[in-house]
Amino acid sequence: MPHKSPFNYIGNKYRIINELLSIFPDNIHTFVDMFCGGGDVFINTSAEHKIANDVNYHLIDIMREFQNQDAENIFQYIDTTIREWGLNKTDRDAYIRFREHYNDAPIPLDLFILVCFTFNHQLRFNSNHQFNNPFGKDRSSFNASTRRNLAYFLEAIQNVQLASEDFRNVNLAQLGENDFVYADPPYTLTCGPYNDGKRGFNGWSLNDDLDLTGILDNLNDNGVRFALSNVIHHKGKAHPFLLEWAADKGYTVHRPTVSYNNSNYQVIDKENESQEVIITNLPHNG
Repeated sequence: MPHKSPFNYIGNKYRIINELLSIFPDNIHTFVDMFCGGGDVFINTSAEHKIANDVNYHLIDIMREFQNQDAENIFQYIDTTIREWGLNKTDRDAYIRFREHYNDAPIPLDLFILVCFTFNHQLRFNSNHQFNNPFGKDRSSFNASTRRNLAYFLEAIQNVQLASEDFRNVNLAQLGENDFVYADPPYTLTCGPYNDGKRGFNGWSLNDDLDLTGILDNLNDNGVRFALSNVIHHKGKAHPFLLEWAADKGYTVHRPTVSYNNSNYQVIDKENESQEVIITNLPHNG
């Protein structure tokens, strides 16, 4: 049974984690998660060494805090903070007060607590780097499931090398044939909060896809294994570039069987469903 990250990060791969793991190679020396998000992939991937990168430094700062503090202290801090600020699933005013407190004096653990009570558990910031996600009334909280997921995550992240770089700056030069790179970038066709350019981070465009596929081609030329997750069809829009690139290079295209249509991909007819692919330079048997 795969483990779930405590972040519930938008675009996370928990729903297809078993399919991903069936595609990933065995016996990985160094695993690089270039766009790690909430960490669902790297905590479930077996490797001698793991590198987790995400340009959202707020997210990486939380993970670093998870590495640097004792688990008992983290849970004590979370429980005390929730109690002292009166945070729960129904009190919007308490949430707003705590959000203002965080924006006045931001610390990573407070941000994690905030996200637990937000709408869709999103890490959303305005152009001034002020956290501005609304309250998740009657939906979001630091519940028993989140507590269990966090307990495992605190163990799983201890030996992970964390980085917060633009993907173009991630050092891949030392990788070899026993290593593996996974890329799950923001999707050109979708417009989630991680892709709207309003958090103080850049958005995502076809030029970014071109840069990323160029990096993956270079890995392939150097014998390094990789996998790329992306969407080729969304709400009536197509992204043929990726399939053309894969066909031209002779890469393998997998189509996950698990539906990815959820509250962020609401569709009326089947023709407009999001179609995700996993493109690798591995054979079909991984």
